[in-house]
Amino acid sequence: MHGRVTSTEQLTPGMVRVVLGGGDLERLEMPHATDAYVNVAFRPAAASYDQVFDPKAVRETAPQEEWPARRRYTVRSWDAETRELVVDFVVHADEGVASRWALTAQPGDVLVFEGPSGDYRPTPAADWHLLVGDESALPAIAASLEAMTSGERAVVRVVCDGPAHQVDLSTRADLDLEWLHRHGDERDASLLLAAVEALDFGEGTPFGFVHGEADEIRAIRRHLLTERGMTRRDLSCSPYWRRTMTDEAWRRIKREYVAAMEAEAVTS
Repeated sequence: MHGRVTSTEQLTPGMVRVVLGGGDLERLEMPHATDAYVNVAFRPAAASYDQVFDPKAVRETAPQEEWPARRRYTVRSWDAETRELVVDFVVHADEGVASRWALTAQPGDVLVFEGPSGDYRPTPAADWHLLVGDESALPAIAASLEAMTSGERAVVRVVCDGPAHQVDLSTRADLDLEWLHRHGDERDASLLLAAVEALDFGEGTPFGFVHGEADEIRAIRRHLLTERGMTRRDLSCSPYWRRTMTDEAWRRIKREYVAAMEAEAVTS
């Protein structure tokens, strides 16, 4: 599957919005999920194959140094009428293949991906909704809030680098939103956990969407399961990245990390 860039927008100093159209998007089927994601394949500049390619075929036929770099990104929105796909990229200067691509993307550029897939969508059956994360979770949090209806309650806690990194979040639900700003030191690792620990849950059990930095998400998940009486059925948790690790290093250990995180719930 592939689309072509129709426009880009610098939403914040650390986030670039890319709008895709054309390509294969006429046959794209979107899951009924607000955390829908695509597995993007970034072609090396010196690759011998075309900009439009089959990632599986490349891995089977091309030398390893020509294999595309793989990254996973949440779909911010999909317009079934215009067949436009919007993806918001968290960028860090010129660091990483995805950041470099998003910062330099021009109309007509190709983005190859597999998917989309997804699992989570807020249900009105929940007593209330708890959405927690950082910039990497913002596309899913924003899409989830937009899917909520009047009368639902959403409590949102998001950590980011400062006011300039905040984005507009709209919803018909009753919204309790707090932005947490990093200090640039060791305190940052506990900002989200402390915010969740300070919450008055009141009546009812929330459904939690907790996504972002691995160790932060793991600590919050442990708190919700062991101290708030929630169960795994009440949670959607995913570690998107890990502090001090490159994307490639994180990809190599992510499966084992998630397995260890899941095992904690078995013994707790």
